[in-house]
Amino acid sequence: MDLKRPEEGESRVGFAADLFKSGYNCAQSVFAAYAELFGMDFQTALRMSSAMGGGVGRMREVCGAVSAMAMLAGLKEGNDDPENEEGKAHIYALVRQMSGQFKEKEGTIICRELLGIEKMEESAKPSIRTAEFYATRPCARLIAEAAEIIEEVLLERREE
Repeated sequence: MDLKRPEEGESRVGFAADLFKSGYNCAQSVFAAYAELFGMDFQTALRMSSAMGGGVGRMREVCGAVSAMAMLAGLKEGNDDPENEEGKAHIYALVRQMSGQFKEKEGTIICRELLGIEKMEESAKPSIRTAEFYATRPCARLIAEAAEIIEEVLLERREE
């Protein structure tokens, strides 16, 4: 799949979904689609977010797309002062806002619940990406949902 990066100022929602369809995990697809806008290069973003896929290491806990939203919020508005209680509260509130919007639309932020899986996968080995995989998984839609929240909240692009 030929991945064309969006021009400056263009939406990256489709780009994030295309990253997933090209084989990147959910967290990578969301995080790498936007990380450059907040000062991190694409390759570093892919590597940093790779462990968060499949609900953190394929344990099916917090959805990787939701984890990526939190990491992007940190890149943009994170706190680096251990004594800045206001900064800590601000970033936590921002993550809660974004996660809350996702949960409101999807009913949960937990990967296994989003996928209808009862427990953690036995194997850390990822599923093979086939046409059936993409047709039966809601992941591309969930990635787009997370990307829309990022654009609304972090990029302040309001839907008209």
